[in-house]
Amino acid sequence: MTNAAFIETYALFLYNQSMNVDIKCVVSEGAKLPVYQTSGAAGADVCAFLDADIVIEAGSWAMIPTGLSFAIPVGYEVQVRPRSGLAAKNGVTVLNAPGTIDSDYRGEVKVILINQGKENFTVHNGDRVAQLVVAPVTTGNFVPVSVLDETARGSGGFGSTGK
Repeated sequence: MTNAAFIETYALFLYNQSMNVDIKCVVSEGAKLPVYQTSGAAGADVCAFLDADIVIEAGSWAMIPTGLSFAIPVGYEVQVRPRSGLAAKNGVTVLNAPGTIDSDYRGEVKVILINQGKENFTVHNGDRVAQLVVAPVTTGNFVPVSVLDETARGSGGFGSTGK
């Protein structure tokens, strides 16, 4: 077996060992459930749920309703991420990427799209506008101290390590 075949076989094994997380979803009449477009997709496409088209002018942004509300299990979040095709072809992306849908939020999911392109962009009902990724949540314990340990980087940031 070649290395590539082994890696593909192992990846398939890991994928088949993955855990499914049931997410209850209220779907408004006419809205679409998120859909994984391929068997290896990490994100499920989510669609716009509109009464009328929304035009996002170049340099502007808009909240795009989805018609979906979720009950995400405690210990998980759903991340709202951009679709690469919208970004590459139109300069349209998710403004707060990744957005987070918390397990205790029960309202309608809306996607904040920003048009960084040069032309106005029209969102139509049913357009795939973002992708949703289910992820486990790790919470941190923030512990107050008076001094932090030293590192080689120190307080250097914002390009301090070079190009």
